[in-house]
Amino acid sequence: MALGAAITILNEIENNIKDTARKQHLAASERFKDPAQMIMWNNYIERLEQETEKLMEQAAQAEIVVEEKRTLYMETFKDLKAMEKLKEKKEEEYKKEMDTKESYELDEIFASRQFHS
Repeated sequence: MALGAAITILNEIENNIKDTARKQHLAASERFKDPAQMIMWNNYIERLEQETEKLMEQAAQAEIVVEEKRTLYMETFKDLKAMEKLKEKKEEEYKKEMDTKESYELDEIFASRQFHS
């Protein structure tokens, strides 16, 4: 799973936590309107609290995954930058080597022409 996917999962869990909290708030305000249904509302609120706890645990695990993916991404990015710098250095070395070789060959041609003249 990539970093973006891990963040998406974490965001979904966080949205579910917010939605559950909203439901708890609504249920808490409804339970006192009808004393006959108070037990039903209390049971519903308890279930929502359990769901919230479960979602919080999932969020904690998702945060760990996000951090692992973020760390891996940063390490990969550093490696990529190091490889790019190495590539640039090797290209510069190759260009210098070719320039030196070309210069030497031109000197040889010039010296050969002077010798034959």
